[in-house]
This record gives sequence, C-alpha cells and structure tokens, in this order.
Amino acid sequence: MPAKKTTKPTSTTANVNRLSYFEQRLDQMTKTIRELVEIESPSDSKQAVDRIASVLAAKFEALGGRTKLHRSSAFGDSLQIDFSGTHSSQNRKPVLLLGHYDTVYPLGTLAGMPCKIENGHLLGPGVLDMKSGIALMLHAIEALQAWHGGLPRPVTVFLVSDEEIGSHSSRNITEALAQAAAGVLVLEPAAGLRGAVKTARKGVGEYTLRVKGVAAHAGLDPGKGHSAIVELARQIAAVSKLNNRREGISVNVGVISGGTRTNVVAAEASAGIDVRIKRSKQAVGLNRKLLSLKPFDKRCKIEMSGGINRMPMERTPGVAALYKKAQKIAAELGWTLEEAAVGGGSDGNFTAGLGIPTLDGMGGVGEGAHAVHEFIVISELARRALLLAGMIESV
Repeated sequence: MPAKKTTKPTSTTANVNRLSYFEQRLDQMTKTIRELVEIESPSDSKQAVDRIASVLAAKFEALGGRTKLHRSSAFGDSLQIDFSGTHSSQNRKPVLLLGHYDTVYPLGTLAGMPCKIENGHLLGPGVLDMKSGIALMLHAIEALQAWHGGLPRPVTVFLVSDEEIGSHSSRNITEALAQAAAGVLVLEPAAGLRGAVKTARKGVGEYTLRVKGVAAHAGLDPGKGHSAIVELARQIAAVSKLNNRREGISVNVGVISGGTRTNVVAAEASAGIDVRIKRSKQAVGLNRKLLSLKPFDKRCKIEMSGGINRMPMERTPGVAALYKKAQKIAAELGWTLEEAAVGGGSDGNFTAGLGIPTLDGMGGVGEGAHAVHEFIVISELARRALLLAGMIESV
C-alpha cells in the first residue's frame, strides 16, 4: 500500500490493506527493535538508561514529536513525546501510549545472550519486555502520518526509566499525563503466544521484614543468644499462611539474609517479600496483617516496612470498552483477539486505578520475559502495529 492520505478504515478491505502496509515493512520494524535491544539499559544504570532515552528522543523527533526529558538524579531520565493532531482533530483529547525502556538484564548480558533471529523469532534481552512495544509505537505513528497527512488526533508517548524497579521517579508523571488523556494504551507484551491483550492485572506490593536478635557465641554461650535467623524462619512460616490462591492473594518471601558467622548466634536477619492481590479491597486487610506481626521470641524485635506499590488493574467498564474497540479492529481481519488477566503489574495499574480507560498488553507477542530465552514472533508485528494504529484513532 503506498504511503498516502486515506480516510479512517471502516471495512475489512481497508484493514487488509493496512496489514499489507505493515507486512511490507517487517524488516524495518525488526531492524528498529534490534537497534533498541542492542542498547543495553538496565534499571540500575542511569548512564545506560539515559543513553537509550537520547536515541529514542531523536527517533520520535524525526517524526515531528516534541520531546521532554523528566530528569532524575537517583534513576534514569524518563522521556515524554507530544504529537499534535491534524488541524481538524486538535480539540480531541490525546491518547497516552505508555511504556518503559529499562530492563532487568545487567550490563554485559548481550555477550552471552545476543540479539539474533532464529526460526522466525527475534531473541535478545528486553526484546519482548518491552523494546518491541516501543518500536511498535514508532512505526504505528509513522504509518498514521502517512495515511492521514498527519496524526488523526493528539498523541502523548511516555517512556519511563524505572518501571522494572517500581516506577518511583515516574509514577506521578504517568498519572498526571493519564488524567489529561482520553485513554491509555500500554505497550507491554501481549499475554502469551495467543497475543491476548490484558484487561486485568494483579496489584503488587513490596515489603521488608527485619529482625533484631541477641548475639552470642554459638559454642560458649548458646543459651544467651536469641537468633534473628530462627525468629525470621518462624515469621516466614507465618507470612506464608497468608497465601490464598482462591482469592488471588499471593505472598512470596523471595530474598533472605542474616547472620555474620556460623559460630555466632545471629543478631540480625531480613527478608524481602512480594505481595500480589486481585482486588483493591484486599489491600487494607493484607497490609494490616503484615504490619501487625508479633515476635515469637520476646527477646527479638521485628520491623515490617513497605506496602502496596501498584493497586490492581481491574476490568472496569472503561477497560472493557477499549477491549471491545480492539476486538472490532481485529475482527475485520478475521482475527479473534482474546483478553487475559495476569499476575504481573505494570504502569497500567496506575492509570486504571485513576479510572482512566486503559488497555494493556498491546505490545509484542512472544515468551520468556526476563528469561534467557526471551523472544518475539516477528510475523506478529504487522498485526500488532495495525491494532495499535487503529486504537490510536478510535480511543
């Protein structure tokens, strides 16, 4: 399909032509994703994250976007890009495209986990979560400009630097931008190889349990010691009883530390705890139970800190309405677009929690997020780009 101005599609034929447009550009989209994957950007390296922000700023500016860096001293800088619509669409609220460019992979991962193509898959650290989603934003915006002679509505892109570690520096900006938007499309990966969009996500909490005991020589005076490690073990058993799979509540002690030497009764120990909840109303009760834990050994002291960082993204009427729009676009291609509820959280939890219509999982299709086999299915990129373009128009 030639790059020319067209009207908004209302028929199956129009979307078939659009799909062909993206299929002809699969190599370009793949090239963009590879370029982004090969710029390592772990959350804890401000220099690395700021580097990819600079690269992406230039790419969006080349499409006419106005860029703004939200600077942070403790984290990488986050990038906002604003696009104006055509003159006739200026009064429409913008749609917010939300994503992140930080990854969980440390610097040097590419040496042992290179970005490569195998059997129709593109593999590499962060390729699924979520650099393919960022590339889809670029190519969908470019296509809409070609088809309409400019964007059919204002668009705001916000790419954050710290999503994988809690979005502490970017959350307030995300929420402010969402409140000015007609809706939010989150370019996190689709749910599994079926490519489902995400209409519900669990809420996420992070807690730290610290125990102070009484040190003693393990050989000479074992009776005078009160082990922080033993107390922590008892507390872990108690915390684990808060799991309730039927209600969608999970409590996982994922990291523990403590003690100094094997011949010393431990004076200190700690545990990092991950919490997931299905419904917002579960937060208060679970938080109360965690903060009210008492020591089993009265000579030990315990301290619980933390809380629910992301409330659940629940399937509200606004979320369901966006999913219905996405279904309609897909159906014009004979594509049954499914929905899914998932356990992981994203920045879409923040926007949905404000009551802003939010559709998550609009990004790449693949498997292995955060794992050594992380990949996307290259052939699915065309459909995902078409879906994103259609949703930008219709939100």
